[in-house]
Amino acid sequence: MAEHHALSRRELMRGAVAALATAAAASRTSPLLAQPPATRTPIGPLAPGVLPAGIRSRFVENVNGIRVHVLEAGYDSANRPGVLLVHGFPELAFSWRRVMPRLAAAGFHVIAPDLRGYGRTDGTDVKFDDDLSPFRTLNRVLDMTALVSAFGYRSLAAIVGHDVGSGVAAWSSVVRPDIFRATVLMSAPFGGTPALPFNTADQPRRAPAADSGPGNDDIYDQLAKLTPPRKHYQRYYSTREANDNMWHARQGLQAFIRAYYHMKSADWKQNKPGPLKARTAEEWAKLPRYYVMDLDKGMAEQVASEMPSASEIAGNKWLPDSDLRVYAEEYGRTGFQGGLQSYRVGSSGRFNAELGMFAGRTIDQPSMFIAGRSDWGAFQAPGSLERMQQSACTHMQGVHLLEGAGHWVQQEQADQVSTLILDFLKRNHV
Repeated sequence: MAEHHALSRRELMRGAVAALATAAAASRTSPLLAQPPATRTPIGPLAPGVLPAGIRSRFVENVNGIRVHVLEAGYDSANRPGVLLVHGFPELAFSWRRVMPRLAAAGFHVIAPDLRGYGRTDGTDVKFDDDLSPFRTLNRVLDMTALVSAFGYRSLAAIVGHDVGSGVAAWSSVVRPDIFRATVLMSAPFGGTPALPFNTADQPRRAPAADSGPGNDDIYDQLAKLTPPRKHYQRYYSTREANDNMWHARQGLQAFIRAYYHMKSADWKQNKPGPLKARTAEEWAKLPRYYVMDLDKGMAEQVASEMPSASEIAGNKWLPDSDLRVYAEEYGRTGFQGGLQSYRVGSSGRFNAELGMFAGRTIDQPSMFIAGRSDWGAFQAPGSLERMQQSACTHMQGVHLLEGAGHWVQQEQADQVSTLILDFLKRNHV
């Protein structure tokens, strides 16, 4: 009887060991099992030492179902008019660090969030195969609207958006002009809302296209047939391999971000943008390689050859290594997929179709556009800059192309940008 009991104990121990091994294996393949959400320690705010005086890092809970990280300035007194600053890719709320103090000193409450999927806001753990719906345009507008409401505002003096954030700002202004009373777009012009078929009641039925997104026309095939073969960066950013290529760049993440920022700035002297004649492969081929890439390269390889020298880095005033490390540490922790989701949404007919409910709508509140003179972003979509001024924005008050700035205009020329925004707000009494 004693032997039987001893055997049972040995069997019990073997079973327990097997169960632990199974659980360990599961934890390696399932992050939810390895660290259940209920037990994760939420990341804290940015260290005060990386921010200019007067800017604080904080969180706002329950914003359209997520926790949002924001940088905030001018928060120390009540009843200030609010200004919302929306960053681009691959940027963060941190990108507004040199603009925020000027706006706050002028009497504004300045709020700059990390967008959904970026930095310390929820959504950075998204995977390529996850649902894209949370990142669609109208849900980003809801993120902005909910954030404004969470801060106790019924309306803001202005929304200001750069790059991807320019699209968020433009659509926020289209959808909720009552909340966003003025609009500043930067680097990426707003070409207008989509058009719906008009006066077609008597036309015969046509089979619907499988996907009407911009990623499915033949310009991409034509780019691949060029000599040398090329591809468009937005389509590349929609691929499975893009995140890993940049996140685990062979040259190292900080070196990759340094080269990418350098190549799209006014410091890269080859940036001499101008209007393109048409949306054709031949015209697109005039764009630098960070926009129309070599077909056989990822973005990390594409920019590696343009890494600035040690003396150029040491002399960089708008992005010293201490600031660059903030980007490298944040993206090193999260990867880029949360930011890349917006490019995938942009190439999806499924999500573009719902924007048709705003067909014919325009931005009617006061608006302004700012870009760097060395920024191809203002011209990469032929006709958008003109449509923005002529039809998409009915109260456009100025287009400013700033000398000494490329794509990162609010970082490269923060004083000029701040002055333009403040003059715009004063002129419009907001």
